[in-house]
Amino acid sequence: MIELPETTVLADQIRKNLIGKQITNVQANTHPHKFAWYTGDPGNYPAMLTGKKITGSAAGAGSGCGYSTMILCEDTLLELGTPIRYYPKGSRLPAKHQLLLTFDDDSFISCTVKMWGALFCIPATAFPDDKKPSPLTDAFDERYFEQLCSASPKNLSLKALLATEQRIPGLGNGVLQDIL
Repeated sequence: MIELPETTVLADQIRKNLIGKQITNVQANTHPHKFAWYTGDPGNYPAMLTGKKITGSAAGAGSGCGYSTMILCEDTLLELGTPIRYYPKGSRLPAKHQLLLTFDDDSFISCTVKMWGALFCIPATAFPDDKKPSPLTDAFDERYFEQLCSASPKNLSLKALLATEQRIPGLGNGVLQDIL
């Protein structure tokens, strides 16, 4: 799982470097991982993504699996809850990956699941809007935080309140150690 700071930086880097690139090749589940989750058959990902251009990216609250990086590929959305690594033209392929996208300039990105991660590919219109607000937005205000607190068990520790059960998606032990 990636956390909020990582996905915020990844989404910004994708917007700056990948917008407009066309996907020419897709490999999904080439190296199966027990805790890599896909939507439907990952064998369908090439048909869903090949020929599409990267048109946007954002940090997102994910589909219940923690924080993720959203990559809009025209009418298709990639929701990636894994690290994403960019490789310029001429780079060697990573030894293992769960998702690899090659672009029209022969650069590529790969996603490799370490512990667990989501690699979802869905129609952009199918993405639900009922996501929890990011702590980096105005919607995550004092009132919202008070609602989170009041809805939680009274004997819950501060660490458990902040970093478990995805009460605040993207805020996990890694980020929490820096805060506390």
